[in-house]
Amino acid sequence: MNFGMILIWVAFILGAGSAIYSIIHLRSNNAHAGSLSRKFELGCTAVITLAILMLTYYLLTVSAFYVYVYMHSSIDLEFVYRLSALWAGQEGSFLLWTWFTLLMLLAMQYTGHTKELSDTRLMNITRAICLSIVTVFLMLLLLKNPFSMYYGDVGSYVEISNWNPFVSAYPILDGQGMNPLLRNPWMAVHPPVLFLGYAAFTLPFAAALATLLIDDGRWTKISRDWMRMAWLFLTAGIGLGGFWAYEVLGWGAWYWTWDPVETSSLIPWITATAYLHAHTRVRHGEYRFLAPMLAVVSFILVI
Repeated sequence: MNFGMILIWVAFILGAGSAIYSIIHLRSNNAHAGSLSRKFELGCTAVITLAILMLTYYLLTVSAFYVYVYMHSSIDLEFVYRLSALWAGQEGSFLLWTWFTLLMLLAMQYTGHTKELSDTRLMNITRAICLSIVTVFLMLLLLKNPFSMYYGDVGSYVEISNWNPFVSAYPILDGQGMNPLLRNPWMAVHPPVLFLGYAAFTLPFAAALATLLIDDGRWTKISRDWMRMAWLFLTAGIGLGGFWAYEVLGWGAWYWTWDPVETSSLIPWITATAYLHAHTRVRHGEYRFLAPMLAVVSFILVI
């Protein structure tokens, strides 16, 4: 039985349920719906955490009958690269991004000075938007499932199961390993740092949309610190990517000759920088439309 695939389905159901109940709570001010939404959110976070741990275990033990493990891990791969294989492919990266977003959403609600906004309409709208985004991510994980499995009888035609968790795994002893270009120490830190930045953009985006809907000036309490965090992680990610590209690709320059994937992170960094400057004037009544739009655009550029 493919327990990892079951976890993704359960996470999707919990995430979608949390988003739906948060919208019901917004529309009807139903306290029970709000309570259910929070419980489903906690459950979704716990399930995705378990999925992360399970996929990490499969990568470390090279359970190569999983397609993702076969594509990115192998017995001869060093421990650090087996661990880094978690974010070496699109499926694992989406899983990590979703996990970071859920953790940050919980942190926004229960820690720091944003905790005082936990029962406000502004926070409820922000939550609903974030949970809707998480639900979309979980839907993508169903389509690009990190727990897809090779199945079939020994000696017969091997197929891939993306949906059915009850098939028997086809025995595969080793994977093909990680792309040689990714076998670099920077692989262990660069992608997670970038995904922390990408996830942090979600909260200012949601708060900005919320204030555009209800015109609540307190949105800056949510957006300010999380945009700073996103900016810091993205800055670190761009710098680490520069070192990596310079060392591995040897193109002879630090930035403008990077590959487009690395350079693309610069664009949301610029809009985030513009937001941080505009934000300082919001309290004086300026940029009341421009500042939230910059937060919205920054997230869209990341996506």
